[in-house]
Amino acid sequence: MRPLTEDETKVFFEKLSKYIGRNIVHLIDRSDETYYFRLHHDKVYYMSEALMRQAISIGRDQLISLGVCFGKFTKSKKFKLHITALDYLAQYAKYKIWIKPNGENTFLYGNHILKAHLGRITDDTPEHQGVVVYSMSDIPLGFGVTARSTVETRKLQPTDIVAFHQADIGEYLREQDTLF
Repeated sequence: MRPLTEDETKVFFEKLSKYIGRNIVHLIDRSDETYYFRLHHDKVYYMSEALMRQAISIGRDQLISLGVCFGKFTKSKKFKLHITALDYLAQYAKYKIWIKPNGENTFLYGNHILKAHLGRITDDTPEHQGVVVYSMSDIPLGFGVTARSTVETRKLQPTDIVAFHQADIGEYLREQDTLF
């Protein structure tokens, strides 16, 4: 477990800022306790200082996971967000999409969001922007990237894609071996 290098931090924060914008500050500057991002086996974890101090006594090979996994670095040094970061993304999301009940299952099976399944979308959402996907009862279901801006979505056909799927809570079951 080590701090992120300057290049890793830049790549990580660029990816995170696509979803929560300047609200990254709320993850770092917290009033209750000091929190850190640490790298362990190519995965970025978010943890409190107290938890980090306790983990020092555990050997590197014996430590499997610590804190909340935000994602991992690929072999090409790109960062991929995991669904385990959804609680923080939903809390600080800048842009949101709500999908109708008839579209929830298709999204949870890993499909993109169609215009026919779109319930609401945050005003002025730009194209290719990270969004958090909610059910109509405000339950965070996952996150993705918009295919079109808010203005363009009004003109789309019901079968056109509004947002591309990135991750959903169904991954807890589908990919339980690789998440942690």
